[in-house]
Amino acid sequence: MGNEKGQNKNIECIPNTIVELFKEAVIILPEDVKRALIESIEKEENENSRNTLKAIVENLEIAEKKSIPMCQDTGVPIIFLKIGKNIDSSEINEIIDKIKEGVMKATEEVPLRPNVVNPFTRENLKTNTGLGAPFINIEFDEDLNREIEITIFPKGAGSENMSALKMLTPAEGIKGIKKFILETVVKSGGKPCPPILLGIGIGGTADLSLKLAKKALLRKVGERHPEERISNLERELLEDINKLGIGAMGLGGNITVLDVFIEYMGCHTASLPVGICIQCWANRWAKRKLRI
Repeated sequence: MGNEKGQNKNIECIPNTIVELFKEAVIILPEDVKRALIESIEKEENENSRNTLKAIVENLEIAEKKSIPMCQDTGVPIIFLKIGKNIDSSEINEIIDKIKEGVMKATEEVPLRPNVVNPFTRENLKTNTGLGAPFINIEFDEDLNREIEITIFPKGAGSENMSALKMLTPAEGIKGIKKFILETVVKSGGKPCPPILLGIGIGGTADLSLKLAKKALLRKVGERHPEERISNLERELLEDINKLGIGAMGLGGNITVLDVFIEYMGCHTASLPVGICIQCWANRWAKRKLRI
C-alpha cells in the first residue's frame, strides 16, 4: 500500500499536475473540437455566423500563442477522478486534499477567474475552493491498479445555465425525448455561445441523468455511441438541431451544434429521466493518469 501521509512523492506531485491540466484545458482547445470549428466555417451558409466562426478560431490561435485562457469565463472546477482498486482510503483522502490544493494553486497561477461564490450571499470564495468546490466526481475503476485518472472539465456559466432536466413518462418514449431536446436547444438560443456540443443522459434518476449528460461531453467529436440505435439517434439529433437556424452565437445559420453525445443507464419502470448538458464551443478538458 502507500507510504505514510505526506510521504508519497507521487501524491505530493498532484497539485502541480492539477495546475498543468487546468492550464492545458483553458488555453488549448482539444484538437477534435478545433478541427470541427474550422470545418464548420466552410459548411456555414450565413455570412455573419461564418465571420463569427472565423473570429473564434482566430481567438484560439491567439490564446495558444500568448498562453492565455481562450475565454474570460474559465468556468467552475469540475473534476472526474477515477481511483484504482489498490489505493486505500487514507490515500484517497490525501489525493482529494491535494486536488483542492492544486485548484487553489491553478486559480492563482494560470490564472483562473475566481468564479465560485456562496449561492446565498454571493460572496466570492476567491480560490475556487470551499462550499463543496472543486466539484469532484469519484469512480472506482477495476482496470486501474495503483493509478488514478484525473479529468479536468472547466464549465462556464453561459452554457451551464441552459442545462435542463425532464422526468418524462415512459409512454412518451423516443418521440418525447427528441421533442424535449429540440425544445431545450430552441429555448437556449444564442445564450450558450453556439455552436454548442450537446451531452444527453437518459435513465438512472434525476441527478444521475444530468451527470451522464456531463460525462457524455468527454467524448471526441465524431465519436459515436457503440450501440447502433443510440448512434443513429445522435446523428438524427445532430441533423435536426442544425436545421433550427440558430447559428453561431445565435446569429442564424446552419451550424448550431458540432456534435451530439448520448449516454444511458437503467431506470425505474415508471420513470424516464432525461438530462441535457449544453456546452459552448469551448468544450475544454484535459486528462492524465498518475501512478500512486
